[in-house]
Amino acid sequence: MQGSANLNIMIKAARKAGRSLNKDFREVENLQSSAANVAEFVARTGKAASQLLRDELTGARATYGYLDPTGETDGQDPTRRWIVNPLEGAANFLHGQPHFSVSIAVEHKGQVVSAVVFDPAKDEMFYAEKGQGSWLNDNKRVRVSGRTRLVESVLGHAVPFGAKRTLPATLKDLARIMPECTGLRASGSSALDLAYVASGRLDGFWQREGARTDLAAGLLIASEAGALVEGLRPGQMPLEDGAVLCANNQMFAELAKVIRTTD
Repeated sequence: MQGSANLNIMIKAARKAGRSLNKDFREVENLQSSAANVAEFVARTGKAASQLLRDELTGARATYGYLDPTGETDGQDPTRRWIVNPLEGAANFLHGQPHFSVSIAVEHKGQVVSAVVFDPAKDEMFYAEKGQGSWLNDNKRVRVSGRTRLVESVLGHAVPFGAKRTLPATLKDLARIMPECTGLRASGSSALDLAYVASGRLDGFWQREGARTDLAAGLLIASEAGALVEGLRPGQMPLEDGAVLCANNQMFAELAKVIRTTD
């Protein structure tokens, strides 16, 4: 795909941040004997990647607004903003698990129009632009799986950590869905889960709460690959509420029927 100027900026920035993350990730294993040292190291790593991305993206598009996990900065152009997570899957990184990503999206007038999810550990760059499909690395088109039955599916989900308000309902979701599918995967990275739905590695994904910075890029990549993406409950908006239900066309209704059963 011949990407826009914005997409090229995003890919370049994601790769630069990914190189920084990979370099630091190689040091994490050596620090595992001290949890405090690892946590401090990962915090510095995330901060460095965050600053690198901010410099790259705002340097290229200084008028855009900017949203990342630390907060939001208004831009001179009120119609456009970057939505960024420099280390989506930080808990995996903290524990030496090579499954994390750099997530970057451009929002125009409230709609995500360009998206990148980069997995630096595996050197996989998922990207999409509205109306142009979804892609992986050097112009490999990706599409959702063709499986039609929930019983054949492998699904991704995000279990809220700690005593989050949606944990009891999520546990009910798991009890309902586990007998109906082949398997569940809680990978620790919503952005990569959505990219995996886009590429057919997962057949569907759901979660009851999530941050805009975790979801923005992955939602566009999934939908451009042919996935149906809706709020988990009637009236919910995936990006605004963080409550997401996503699957291929053939399986969506069956998955929705199970997940949307009255609590």
